[in-house]
Amino acid sequence: MVTAPERSTSLPPSFVDGWKRVFLGKPLTSEQLESERLSNPVALGALSPDAISSTAFGPEQVMIELLPRAGMAAFTLLLPIMGVVLFILLLVSASYRGVVMTYARTGGAYMVARDNFGPRIAQIAAAALLIDYVVTAAVQPAAGTVAVVSAIPQLRPYHVELTITVLVLICIANLRGLRRSGRIFAVATYWFVGMILLTIVTGLIREAFGGLPQYDPTHIDGAVPVHQGNGWVMGATVLVVLRAFANGGTSLTGVEAISNTVNVFREPQGVNARRVLTLMACVLGVLLAGVAWLAHVTHSTPYLDEYPSMLSEITRAVFGTGVIGNILYALVQASSAAILFAGANTGFNGFPALASFVAEDRFLPRPLTKRGHRLVFSNGIITLTALAVALLLVTRAKLSALVPFFAIGVFTAFAMAGFGMAKHHYTRREHGWRRKVVVNFSTGLMSTIVVGIFVVAKFTEGAWLVVLVFPILVYGLIRLNKQYRAEASVLEMSRTERPELARYARLRVFVFVDSVDLAEVEALRYGKGLHADELTAVHFVVDADHSAKLQERWQHFEHDTPLRVIDCPDRHLSRSAQELVLQVKRDHPDTKVTVLLPRRTYSAMLGRLLHDRTADKMARAVSRIPGATAIIVPYDVESRIARVDPDALATAGQA
Repeated sequence: MVTAPERSTSLPPSFVDGWKRVFLGKPLTSEQLESERLSNPVALGALSPDAISSTAFGPEQVMIELLPRAGMAAFTLLLPIMGVVLFILLLVSASYRGVVMTYARTGGAYMVARDNFGPRIAQIAAAALLIDYVVTAAVQPAAGTVAVVSAIPQLRPYHVELTITVLVLICIANLRGLRRSGRIFAVATYWFVGMILLTIVTGLIREAFGGLPQYDPTHIDGAVPVHQGNGWVMGATVLVVLRAFANGGTSLTGVEAISNTVNVFREPQGVNARRVLTLMACVLGVLLAGVAWLAHVTHSTPYLDEYPSMLSEITRAVFGTGVIGNILYALVQASSAAILFAGANTGFNGFPALASFVAEDRFLPRPLTKRGHRLVFSNGIITLTALAVALLLVTRAKLSALVPFFAIGVFTAFAMAGFGMAKHHYTRREHGWRRKVVVNFSTGLMSTIVVGIFVVAKFTEGAWLVVLVFPILVYGLIRLNKQYRAEASVLEMSRTERPELARYARLRVFVFVDSVDLAEVEALRYGKGLHADELTAVHFVVDADHSAKLQERWQHFEHDTPLRVIDCPDRHLSRSAQELVLQVKRDHPDTKVTVLLPRRTYSAMLGRLLHDRTADKMARAVSRIPGATAIIVPYDVESRIARVDPDALATAGQA
C-alpha cells in the first residue's frame, strides 16, 4: 500500500518555494488537476485569441503587399484573396474536426503524424508547431502594442519594452495555472468579438444609407506608397498576388490550437473540442469577411511604420470623431490590444503541452514533461518565454519582420494533419470514408501549396531563416531521440540478462579530502557505514604548504583512517582521480571502487559565486570508469551557520 508522507508543519519553505508562493500562489496537488479543466465557454475564450485576433492584422498584411504594386486595384483584389483564405479556413476546420474526435489527447498534428507516418516523420509536425508557437508568442504581443500606440502615440518609443513586459506578464499568468489565466483571456476574446461585430454592423448600416466615409490613400502622409498607373496589370502578376496571399495566410494561425490542447477540456473531451473548434472557425470567418469588406469600402490604408493600424483607421471611419465615436474607437482599440496580447496565450497553451508530449516520446528533454508548482508545464512555459523574448529583441518587435516566420510552421502542421487523417480514413474505411479522405487530402494538398508559396514569396524577407532552422530542428529532435534510445538500451539490459548482483569480491572506498573539518568527518562516517574491505582517505597535492598543514592536522586528530597523499603537479584533479581509480582497477580487477566526495553546500544565491564545484567535476570523471562509483556526500554549511551563535562563529573564524 502506498501512503503519502506526513508533511512537517515545522519545516519552513525554502527561499525558492517562498517566492513561488508570492508570485504563483499556493501550490496545487496532482489530485486537483481535474478541477483545472476548462468549460466550453472558457475554452473558446482561452484557446482562440490567436486565431480570432488575426482579424486585427490579417487583411492589413494583404494590403501592405498590394498597395505599392497594384495601386487602388488592391482594394478590389483584397476580397477574392480573403475569399481564398476563408475557403482554406473551411477545409482546415473540417479536417481538424476529425482530428479532435479521433485523437482526444494533446498533440494535434503531431499525434496524427506519429500514428499514421511513424515517430520520425512526426518530428516534421513537431518542429513546425514548436516554431509556430514561438513566433505566435512574439507576434501577438507585438501586434497588441501596435493597437496601443495607435491610440496613444506617446508610447511609440517604448514599443519593444512594452511588448516584452506584456509577454513576461502572460508567462506569469500561465505559471499561476490554466483555469485562472483561461478566464482572464476569455474576457478579452469576448470583448473583442463584441466590439468588432458592432463595428461591422455599424459599417453595414452606414454604407446602406450612404454615410460611410472613404479615405484617399494617395494623399495620406506616412501611408504605404500607392502604385500609380495600371494597377490591374501590376496587381494581376502572379508573384504579387502570391505574396499578398501569403501575408493573408497569417489570418489562419491559431486554428490548430484547440487540437493541441484537447486534454484541457471537460469530458467528453473530443465532442467539446469539436464544438468549440467549429464555433471558433465561424466567428473567425465572419470577422475576417467583415473587416475585409470594411477595408474595401473605406479604403483604409496601412502605414509604413505600422502606426496607426488599418483596423484603427476602419474604426475611425465607421464611428467618426464625435464624443460617442471617440469612446467606441477607444473601446475597439482597447479590446484589440487585449485580445492580441491574449493571443500569445495560444503559444503558452500549445507549446508546453506539445513539448511535454514530444518529450514523453523521448525527442525532447525529459524535464519538459514535469508539471510545476501550479500543475502546469513550467519548464515549457519558461523555455517559450525565453525564445520569444530573444525573437522580439532580434526583430525589434516589428510585425513586418515577424510575419515571414509566421505561417510556414502552422501550414506545415495543417498539411501533416490533413495527409495523416486522409491515410487514417483510407486505412480504416469506416462509414463515409471517401468524403473524409477527399476533405483531408485537399487540406493537406492546399496547405502544402501555401507553404511553397510562402517559401518562394517571402524567402528574401526572412523565410530563408525558417527554411534553414526547420531541418536543423528536425535533425536535432531525431538525434536526441537516438541518444535517449542508446541510454535506454544500456540501462534496460537487465530485462533480457539475469542481473549479476554479487559481481565484485571486494569493495575499496576512497574518501577525497582537502581539509580536516566536519564535512570530511561526515564523509568518513558514511564510508565506514559501507563496511568496505579497505577505507582510505586521499588528498591530491596542488599546494605543498596546504598539503603539509593538512597532514599535520590529520595526525593531530589521530584519525584511524590512513591518509594517502598523491602529487598533482598539473592541478588537473579530475584526471588524477581517474588515474587513481584506473590503477586500482588494473591491479585488482575483482574490486569495486567507490569514491566519496565531501561537498559543502552553501546558500543557493551566493554558493556558486563564492565556491567552486570541484566535487561534481571529479564525480563525473570517476563515474565514467566501469566498476567505479562516485558518491557526493553533502554537508549543509548554510543551515548550520544559522544555528551557531554569532560571537562563537567570529571566535572560530579568528582561530
